[in-house]
Amino acid sequence: MQIMTTAKLGKNLSGLKRFILETAMNAGGKPCPPYGIGIGIGGQMDVAAKLSRKAISTRRWDDVNSDEELAGLEKELKGEINSLGLGAAGTGGDTVCLALKIERVHTHTAIAPVCINFHCWVARRAGIRIYDSGRVEKLL
Repeated sequence: MQIMTTAKLGKNLSGLKRFILETAMNAGGKPCPPYGIGIGIGGQMDVAAKLSRKAISTRRWDDVNSDEELAGLEKELKGEINSLGLGAAGTGGDTVCLALKIERVHTHTAIAPVCINFHCWVARRAGIRIYDSGRVEKLL
């Protein structure tokens, strides 16, 4: 999540694109691969967060955005993320992002909240403690 100003969005949305690509790169193989990404732009931060989840969870992954500008941006960003070489589970390859969907709403001209939501970010973890006595304890 990030509140972007018009200056941060940058000329031809270069700042927005950089933010999205850096987020995908930093995510590496942590999200369930291959993944879908939803991006919400506008409103307040809570609205942008809801839009990002709606974008990737309710739209068909093979649809084309009805907004021509957003359709082009979705295609461009999906291609750029796949060209990062992350591959499934971060093991390398040319396909990590199956879909990238963007939804936006109007916002105040001074801010542009942006939220990025991976369709499935697994936070699996497990732990056990093994005592000298042989007793095993599950850790949550």
